[in-house]
Amino acid sequence: MQTSPTHPSATASRRIDYAALFAATPSPYLVLGPDLVIVDVNDAYLRATRRTRDDLVGTYIFDAFPDNPADPDADGVSNLSASLHRVLATRERDTMALQKYDIPVVDRPGVFEERWWSPINTPVLAPDGTVAWVIHRVEDVTEFVHARRTGRADGETAELEALEAELYARAQELQRLNEELRRAHARERQVAVTLQEAMLTSPDLVRHHPDIAVRYLPAVGSLNVCGDWYDVIDLPDGSFAVSVGDVVGHGLEAAAIMGMLRSALSAATRTVEGPAHALEVLCRYALCVDGALTTTAVHAVIHTVERAIVYSSAGHPPPVLLHADGTCDLLDQATDPPLGAHAEHVSRAEAQVPYSVGDTLVLYSDGLIERRGEDIDAGLHRLCDAVCGSAHLSPEHLTDALLARFGVSGGARDDIALIAVRL
Repeated sequence: MQTSPTHPSATASRRIDYAALFAATPSPYLVLGPDLVIVDVNDAYLRATRRTRDDLVGTYIFDAFPDNPADPDADGVSNLSASLHRVLATRERDTMALQKYDIPVVDRPGVFEERWWSPINTPVLAPDGTVAWVIHRVEDVTEFVHARRTGRADGETAELEALEAELYARAQELQRLNEELRRAHARERQVAVTLQEAMLTSPDLVRHHPDIAVRYLPAVGSLNVCGDWYDVIDLPDGSFAVSVGDVVGHGLEAAAIMGMLRSALSAATRTVEGPAHALEVLCRYALCVDGALTTTAVHAVIHTVERAIVYSSAGHPPPVLLHADGTCDLLDQATDPPLGAHAEHVSRAEAQVPYSVGDTLVLYSDGLIERRGEDIDAGLHRLCDAVCGSAHLSPEHLTDALLARFGVSGGARDDIALIAVRL
């Protein structure tokens, strides 16, 4: 059958001239570099501002469009600057409130024309995730604002102007409040991140264990803090302990509980014999901490001389022991309920398995493998498949490969702690 020139199969292969498309777009657009210098402009923007390309391209935006010095309330530059820098910092689109932003009249130095705009600023990201350009789109609503003021009786016009002034003032106040909320959120996030970094400090890991890799991803949408934890502790007899835990919930409250439980387990590991006894101490402590009940944790001690792993789990998903030949075992023979499941003291189970030099122990929290509406066994099966296919990888590459395999390299709905130990 002969293909018509208008048939989709005929047009799909045509190369789109994006420069022509940009130039013809009816909404006014500027393209800014990260330094806020104008790098491109479309015809609609030139018409809206009565400028030429030579007037604008290569010019710092606020040199091209400064504030009106005759207007003591002019805030167009400060508002637009705040929005553009917010886009550069967050790499997210920013929609501004209605702006009164007067612009200089061409060929009349010092004279400004009243203009009203509805702006949106959108980042364009480079392959490395940085902001390559910012698209500044505006709709010129000056005629609409002026039209609302004309063709009415004096009393009606005055009333309408008062209403418009009130609406504009409220829009500006809303923008100011939004900016304050953003700053407050940024301060809270920085405090939270600093607190979490301090709570997760593991000097033994940094100093003595180059063959241990850790990945830590708070839930998407959180303050970049979470209730999961990991730890590595060197013991006096030459062995060392590793642990991963998971407090229910997200955010600052869960992070604070996590910090207390992690510290308690670290102290118990240094003072009692074996991971089961350490978890028993942690369980008794958790009964006294609001929000700590139903926390899960897995704790393992690696005896390097005997080449044995002794482990105990409090309701936590089982670690995986990956052998150098590409096979793996789930360490699921010493699993008890989560912390606080029993009000009275209950002894916890403990198991021991041998390992060979070159094996890898993988501990993780359930955010890695659990998916809504899916049985956890399906996640464990996928984990074992992924681990067994990665025996040739270093711990660093193994952890990254697991995150990629489960599609959570950029985070997930739940917090994720992941640690790989090359034995």
